[in-house]
Amino acid sequence: MKELKIDGILMGQVGLTKARAMGPIADAVERAGGSVKRVFARAEMPLGLMDDPERLILLRDQLQLVECAAKELGDAALPARLSTATGVAGLGAIGRHVCSSPTLGEAIRKAEAVTPHLLQTATWTGLQVRGRTATYGYMVEERIDTGRQINEVLALGYLLGVVRHFMGADWRPDRALVTGACLPANAEIGSIFDCELALGPRAGISFSSDLLSTPNPNPVSVLECEPVRHLPVSDDLPSCVEQLILLGLDRRRPMIDWVSQKLGVSRRTLQRRLEERQTTFADLQRSVFQSEAKRLLTERWRPIGQIARELGYSDPAHFSRAFLDWTGVPPRAWRKLQV
Repeated sequence: MKELKIDGILMGQVGLTKARAMGPIADAVERAGGSVKRVFARAEMPLGLMDDPERLILLRDQLQLVECAAKELGDAALPARLSTATGVAGLGAIGRHVCSSPTLGEAIRKAEAVTPHLLQTATWTGLQVRGRTATYGYMVEERIDTGRQINEVLALGYLLGVVRHFMGADWRPDRALVTGACLPANAEIGSIFDCELALGPRAGISFSSDLLSTPNPNPVSVLECEPVRHLPVSDDLPSCVEQLILLGLDRRRPMIDWVSQKLGVSRRTLQRRLEERQTTFADLQRSVFQSEAKRLLTERWRPIGQIARELGYSDPAHFSRAFLDWTGVPPRAWRKLQV
């Protein structure tokens, strides 16, 4: 993975993921009698993400939400329950594309190729073969202090789901590993996954390499798979800042201090590095706001006032003046021109 270098500090690509787990997390909390509102509030996540599974969010925010949900319910095995309950289908279109592969080996290789582009960045998932042993591994490459093991347990459920699509629901790996010094609720998680778990240097499942040629017992035609949207991210600094600004719209008007904190650098350092790339935070913010405003305006059922609020404007008139400055026409006129 490429890294950004800011004032001599190497900074890994900010991990982004689709919000596909938000709905299942909320459902699990509600079924167990917990407070969905309290869980999302503690994780500082907007409740609206439950209805927008294709939305990009920070990977670390998803990990924080899963951890808050597990604490709310007193259930350390919650990540295993989530990924087992949703299965490969929980990955959406990408899961169906992977399971359209003719063999297990090709399915794992396809997952390795498309995951960073279609589902989650700053992540490696793929196949390693040593002798007669194949390992389907998973690793988050972003520097994340909280929730790493929880994320690995969540991922193991999906990895097992892919292999069991080919091998059958009763199949068990030779080994299943997660990282860390200990694994809370190890026995319960193992029972949910129907396999024993151990601690190791990298998360994953191991099995005989002979199984890689196993044919797909229930192939999905690629023609039946809906197209998947590539994650609009790059690992250059301006692109990362644009994605964070877009993510920050859920926190009202995302300012430079919030973005700087997310990137782990000072405000002044961020400003200087953007200037070296012939841009400014204000330029990037304006570009994101303009693009998002146009996208929302194409949804003709949305009132102008609602769009203004979603973009952080307390007064719709201020939004209308800003849009006029960006495009040369007021938002209502721009919307009519799109018919």
